[in-house]
Formats: sequence, structure tokens, C-alpha cells
Amino acid sequence: MTEQSRLSAGDKAPEFTLPDSTGKPVSLADFRGRKVVVYFYPAASTPGCTKQACDFRDNLAELNDAGFEVLGISPDKPAKLAKFAEAEGLTFPLLSDPDREVLTAYGAYGEKTMYGKKITGVLRSTFVVEPDGVLSEAMYNVRAAGHVAKLRRDLKI
Repeated sequence: MTEQSRLSAGDKAPEFTLPDSTGKPVSLADFRGRKVVVYFYPAASTPGCTKQACDFRDNLAELNDAGFEVLGISPDKPAKLAKFAEAEGLTFPLLSDPDREVLTAYGAYGEKTMYGKKITGVLRSTFVVEPDGVLSEAMYNVRAAGHVAKLRRDLKI
């Protein structure tokens, strides 16, 4: 597989509409005029993804107070996302991208090395979308642990 195209700060954020954990469609356009942190993660209820989601949950009030909404996107089906959100007390939208179209549009799906083996999968990535729909941050291959703290430092929150 060839290197997937990656986005950079200054690029227009790819638009999307995906179902949330209840099946309700959520669009990036719904957040126009607000800042949005969009993060992509491999799979709900796995140790790393749970750690990352709980970090976002634990920092959500500060992010919201600073004017940022949070959206998590994975290839999981809405029913699995609903269980994950309930089990972990997640109060921000988790969106389902089983066809990986949005993951691919953001360059968050492609070849990666896992345990020394090359595989194709979700690249843990985070993007900050400004109120005008332009990216101010595009971070790839972020770590599950400590990422939200680094994001807060980068955003001066």
C-alpha cells in the first residue's frame, strides 16, 4: 500500500456526516463557528483507546470552557460505541465510520507497524478544526497515554 495522503495545518478539514452511538447523524458542519477536536482511534473498549477516551472525558470541561468541542471517530458500529460510552461515562459524541471513508479522507487509515509487523489499520490521529473549517493542528501517530495533556499544552488550555 502506498503512503496515504496526510493533512496539514492550513488545509480545509474534510466534511463528514457519520452516525453517533445512538445512530443519529452528526456532521462536521453542525459545529461550524466553533472549534472542534476530532480524534481517530482504532477500536472502542481496547486498553489504549479506553485510556485516550477517558483522558478526553476527564479534560472535557476544560476543553469546552476554552471553546473546544470533542468528537471521537472509529470504525466501530454505533452499538459498540454506545456500550463503550456507557461503560466509560463518555459524554462527547463517538462517531461510527465502518467504511473508513472519513478515516481515509483525514489520512488516519493506512499502513502502520504493530509489534514489528506491517499492517493496515487506523492511525491514532488528532485534528483541531477552527470555526471556519480550516485545520490548525494535524497530529498523526499520537500516543494514547499523555496525548490529551500534550494537546492542552499545545492549545494553551
